[in-house]
Amino acid sequence: MELLRALPEAAPILLRHAAAYAELVGEDLARAEHGIRKRIVAAVVIGVSAAFVLAMICLAVIARTWDTPYRSEAIAWMGAAFLGVGIVACLFRARLVRSEPPFLAAVKAEWHQDRIVLERILNAAGE
Repeated sequence: MELLRALPEAAPILLRHAAAYAELVGEDLARAEHGIRKRIVAAVVIGVSAAFVLAMICLAVIARTWDTPYRSEAIAWMGAAFLGVGIVACLFRARLVRSEPPFLAAVKAEWHQDRIVLERILNAAGE
């Protein structure tokens, strides 16, 4: 019953906190959107450029070795090189993903602190 009596006093505080959470979510999303947009543009430019460079290098190697007995080996070595680069890129990306802060980290931290305070208020009201 004490909990119901404390609810009108706690409601404005809870509403202010809800508004603050909404603001934190908005800030985190804006920050994430800006960073993601930059990464996508950079990745597309790098990817297209790298694809053209690699295609030209492969054509040059094949053209240079076409009339030689090494053409099959040249193609196999290029395939192995692409596989190696792909593996290194996957490992690098995995390391980047692990080092990024969690999504909505500020909101989670604030919620953790507020949950402790809310539990204290509810325990005090229940006594």
